[in-house]
Amino acid sequence: MATPNPSAVKILVVEDERDVRDLMLLHLNREGYQCQVAEDGEQALAQTQKDKYHLLVLDWMLPGVNGLEICKRIRASGPNAQVPVLMVTARADSSDIVLSLEMGADDYVTKPFEIPVFLARVRSLLRRAAIQAESSKLKVLSIGKLKVNLESHDVLCENQKVSLTPSEFKMLVALCENRGKVLSREKLIGMVQGDGVAVIDRTVDTHIFGLRKKLGACSEVVETIRGIGYRIPAE
Repeated sequence: MATPNPSAVKILVVEDERDVRDLMLLHLNREGYQCQVAEDGEQALAQTQKDKYHLLVLDWMLPGVNGLEICKRIRASGPNAQVPVLMVTARADSSDIVLSLEMGADDYVTKPFEIPVFLARVRSLLRRAAIQAESSKLKVLSIGKLKVNLESHDVLCENQKVSLTPSEFKMLVALCENRGKVLSREKLIGMVQGDGVAVIDRTVDTHIFGLRKKLGACSEVVETIRGIGYRIPAE
């Protein structure tokens, strides 16, 4: 599926640094996207509760409510609970990246960033969201005692609801849709976050650990293939 028509895409840019914000807006507008702006956390939260967006470009270090807290709150409820989030941050340590993903971000770029890379991440997230929206109309994935509803994002194990983070859910769906195939860490991160993302083994391992813990009696569906990656076995 191609990237959605830019003129139909609505993006919220949350950034308090004027120079960075103006640079992002200049290039996003040139691409044809509809852009709105929030300059601090409170304004961003107000706008995400009122309007529905296709993408949220979110600075981590904001005055008042920071980007991580914004991400956590919008994931909890509201019209943008499933909106793709591109985190923009000067914090490039692996622990910071893992934290942003755990809080619900879908991808990240570090400051200073190159505009072509930034725009590629934007297009990748929008394309993946469109594919997932199309797939969600098609089916419920069932593997033994585990059921994954792609439309409602509900996960059931032995008919008991399992609460997953957006990243955990995406990783589970990637494994389910490639049942029988061994997915390397690099492949998984690419399927969940898009091509060109720096792969950190601990990021994937952290998601898998949290996923298995939450799946409980269904955790055995995810197998570790030592030295390679993970899979859900074929029937």
